[in-house]
Amino acid sequence: MEELNRLDVDQFKAAPKTKIVLVLDNIRSRNNVGAIFRTADAFRITEIILCGITPTPPHKDIQKTALGATESVSWRYVTSTTKALNEFNQHDVHRYAIEQVEGAEFLDKVAIDPKQTAVLVLGNEVQGVAQEALDACDSAIEIPQLGTKHSLNVATTAGVVLWHFFTQLRPAAH
Repeated sequence: MEELNRLDVDQFKAAPKTKIVLVLDNIRSRNNVGAIFRTADAFRITEIILCGITPTPPHKDIQKTALGATESVSWRYVTSTTKALNEFNQHDVHRYAIEQVEGAEFLDKVAIDPKQTAVLVLGNEVQGVAQEALDACDSAIEIPQLGTKHSLNVATTAGVVLWHFFTQLRPAAH
């Protein structure tokens, strides 16, 4: 870790965070949740909010893919995605549903305001982001895709979207 200049958990918790909150809307797979935690750690996001049926740590299947990121990344559970999103009604927050819906903007065209916290909602592996959650968001983002499949795995989606937002909202290194 020293050679890679990585933070330990206490240093991570004290370090400035990227102004990103992830909201997981009824994700089913513990492995996806763990992978999302690991990616959230890499980009030092502010928080993950686990909603509905989304599994919560501690669980061996989450830990298998999170590799300890459940200890570094701040997280909490909220029963309803809509309830979690309604906590973010301030002017300094923008709630984005990551979903293929009418009116969604392609990710590479999204203008991110660095003064706002980005709240990113990722949906269920089969159903996507629930309609009530979509209705509580300010806008929707779609990842352009050219292949034969119509969607990406939710953990892959998290990585793509987090990288895009991180490049524009990155905090100081330490």
